[in-house]
Amino acid sequence: MRTVLVTGAGGGIGKSVCEVFLREGYKVTGVDCRETAGLNYEVLHFDISRLRTPGSDSEQFYKRAEKLCGGRLDALVNNAAVQIVKPVNEITVEDWDITLDTNLLAPFWLVQRFLPMLRKAKGSVVNISSIHAALTKKEFTAYSTSKGALVSLTRALALELAPDVRVNAVLPAATDTPMLRDGFRNNPAGLKELGAYHPLNRIAKPEEVAQTVLFLTSPQASFITGAAINVDGGIGAYLHDPA
Repeated sequence: MRTVLVTGAGGGIGKSVCEVFLREGYKVTGVDCRETAGLNYEVLHFDISRLRTPGSDSEQFYKRAEKLCGGRLDALVNNAAVQIVKPVNEITVEDWDITLDTNLLAPFWLVQRFLPMLRKAKGSVVNISSIHAALTKKEFTAYSTSKGALVSLTRALALELAPDVRVNAVLPAATDTPMLRDGFRNNPAGLKELGAYHPLNRIAKPEEVAQTVLFLTSPQASFITGAAINVDGGIGAYLHDPA
């Protein structure tokens, strides 16, 4: 049976990724720092930012994941992320640590640890970056830096791990997740306005991101590696000038 490991499996995009792979017959193992319940796949409760510090907790997590995957890993989806929005003068050392440990370094540590399993399966890695890797806004300094670095890491790993393992990145724009909607809970008109900024006149559905991930891990994408795929409704091509 094909296997996939998905971090951030309890979030909006993470859940959709897990469900899409389940429908394709994969054995799905999720990872999330939050308690999860009622899902159709097993989720390991672990904070991947802690992988930076080797120890018994990290080793126990690795061994549980390896056992659930049966020693073979067809796909690793690095989806977990933290997003800290602050002006430059308020960003702390702790903000940088949690952002880089989660968004950039954990994907590297996971690839490094599971590389023998990925090579055995001739598998692939998909890193969920963000439109903020290339186009960003004020107060997103830590987040956009981490996501831009994740794209660079994707390209570097793709070169080094070829031809055995393919590595690609997906860059979603605004996506209809509970986290996004919570940010607009007091401003529903703002959410509609956000969708209107996109040439397709709406924000992304989580499953649209998940289907892109599935494609990149499939045989149909067998000649794609080192790519950064925009799933952005065309907003990345949109120059917004004053009228």
